[in-house]
Amino acid sequence: MQDDATPATPEETGALIDHILTNYHAMHRADLASLVPLAERVEQVHADDPEAPGGLARALTTLAHEMEDHMAKEEMILFPAMRAGGGAGIEHPIAAMRADHDDHAESIALIRKLTGDLTPPEHACGSWRSLYGGTATLLNELADHIALENDVLFPRFEPAA
Repeated sequence: MQDDATPATPEETGALIDHILTNYHAMHRADLASLVPLAERVEQVHADDPEAPGGLARALTTLAHEMEDHMAKEEMILFPAMRAGGGAGIEHPIAAMRADHDDHAESIALIRKLTGDLTPPEHACGSWRSLYGGTATLLNELADHIALENDVLFPRFEPAA
């Protein structure tokens, strides 16, 4: 369901790719660039708290590296091929991107485990709450991004089963 804050999903493939680049790739990069140092700070300040999300900064950094590699492959290889109309062999990079999407699930599961499913404890400070809220937003946007590629964009270039 589309909410008023989300731009309409374009029908045309080039416009859809532009939408993904602007609304997802750029946003994920910005979100992760702010969340990793925030996680480091929360972990450091609350190191003695057993409910602190120890290891979260490392997990977010791992996800950031996975996503950066994945987005770079899309931006440099897959999306230009799609803009050019696809062609023979495009199913191979699409299959690799789908596999990357599946791999992201492991990092996401670890992040959810480390954070009690992004639920801060009652005594959490503002930074801690902001970290969990920002991480929840990132994970929700990432799920939308993956669904848009897997369910809308990629099938346009895959042979019908």
